[in-house]
Amino acid sequence: MRARCSRTATFLLTCILAAWSVYAQDLPRVRLVATGGTISNKTGGRLTAEELVGLMPGIDRYAKPEFEQFANVASAQITLDQWLGLGKRLNQLFKDDPALGGVVVTSGTDTLEELAYFLDLTVRSDRPVVVVGSMRNPSTLGYEGAANLLDAFRVAAAADARGRGVMVVLNDTINAAREVTKTDTLRLDTFQTRGYGILGVADADRIDFYRKVERKHTAGSEFDITNVAALPRVDILMTYQGAPGDLIKAAVDAGAKGIVVATAGAGATSGTQPEGISYAAEKGVFVVSSARAGSGRIPARQRPADAQPNPRSEHLIQGEDLSPVKARILLMLALTKTQSGADIQRMFLEY
Repeated sequence: MRARCSRTATFLLTCILAAWSVYAQDLPRVRLVATGGTISNKTGGRLTAEELVGLMPGIDRYAKPEFEQFANVASAQITLDQWLGLGKRLNQLFKDDPALGGVVVTSGTDTLEELAYFLDLTVRSDRPVVVVGSMRNPSTLGYEGAANLLDAFRVAAAADARGRGVMVVLNDTINAAREVTKTDTLRLDTFQTRGYGILGVADADRIDFYRKVERKHTAGSEFDITNVAALPRVDILMTYQGAPGDLIKAAVDAGAKGIVVATAGAGATSGTQPEGISYAAEKGVFVVSSARAGSGRIPARQRPADAQPNPRSEHLIQGEDLSPVKARILLMLALTKTQSGADIQRMFLEY
């Protein structure tokens, strides 16, 4: 009787191991591309990409993790040249490896929303790209980096994540790169999408999506950075009571190819800013009006079909609902493709 039970137990164990082996083979491969940030910044040194992967308990239930170290610095130290390099690297990964399920990118939170939106416009694949970080460092009580990273891998491995653009995952929530904003300097729930709401949640039982982004992104983007060597200079200036236009003139004279004005209300400027904007337009510099309020649109002007060309107005672009920092990113990429004001305005309507 004992021998029969032993044989039965062995048979059951063999079946379980075989079933697990088949299941594990079906798990998607997800690659971590680490750039640094608070999520890595422990006292006395920075965690590597390999060490970050080792922090995730139970990752083998959701994905086969891979990793590489792109950089390991604070987000404010990442350069625009590195943005280009990272975008090219992700495109190369997807091109060379059709079986790769998705990519997770770590970033410092201070400029995370900017990096995420840049990738949203330049990574030309419908496979998931998830940008993740943490508000507390690994040496701090309550470090949430490991949980955020595991959620990011789970989202990148989810079949429903395809075609949703670049996503930002922190604090169990999934936000669209185009829409998310860091809203608090310290709180764990700092990344929010005001007005539109989250894309979904990373709950313990499953990844649950609620909606998609309707604007163009990733696989539908026209921005090809393959041969882009450098991004054009675009500066941001803010409207406030009595704001001087000479700051706009100074930016133009310093070589800015575009300027974003974080305007009051739905496009109002102040002080002598209109003079500065006129100066920029006359010099062929594009000026985008974006809202400093944090939400709301600055609608594109309707231009009559029979209107006479006006060099000044051709260089004035309405930023729609993009925040100033994201309007800057779209304008930089637009200027790598065109010098047509009408075409740039179209991009602000479509992206």
